[in-house]
Amino acid sequence: MTERVPVEVAVGVLIEREADGREGRFLLTSRPEGKVYAGYWEFPGGKLEAGESVEDALRRELHEEIGITIGTGPDAVRPWQQLVMDYPHARVRLNFCKVYTWTGAFEMREAQQMAWQTLPVDVVPVLPGTIPVLQWFAEERGHTGPTHREV
Repeated sequence: MTERVPVEVAVGVLIEREADGREGRFLLTSRPEGKVYAGYWEFPGGKLEAGESVEDALRRELHEEIGITIGTGPDAVRPWQQLVMDYPHARVRLNFCKVYTWTGAFEMREAQQMAWQTLPVDVVPVLPGTIPVLQWFAEERGHTGPTHREV
């Protein structure tokens, strides 16, 4: 059996900054009806198209899915972590980027839901590929205890 080649995916971890500059709440969105894992909560993003960089794909996907435009400049978006996930339907390489600045009003263009969260997140169920991100947040932020609720 051959190993499945991962599909490259750009993922936006939108983070609000506190007045003192610390990272605050982060945005999760639900997967739309008709998609695999519909109703599960995740960080928004999508597949890279041919020739796209992770940041270019992220800019396109966030505009298409939630109606915002990522800011420009050195502090707007920062590559953060990578994770390969083997789902039954696909093997994906998730390229997580922290996004700190954006413009535009949030529009859930795929009839999904959105929720600003802190640890532990209170939306359920959480997509399996999201759980490691919550654990990374816990490590960075000194959070102890659960990062999310089980269904």
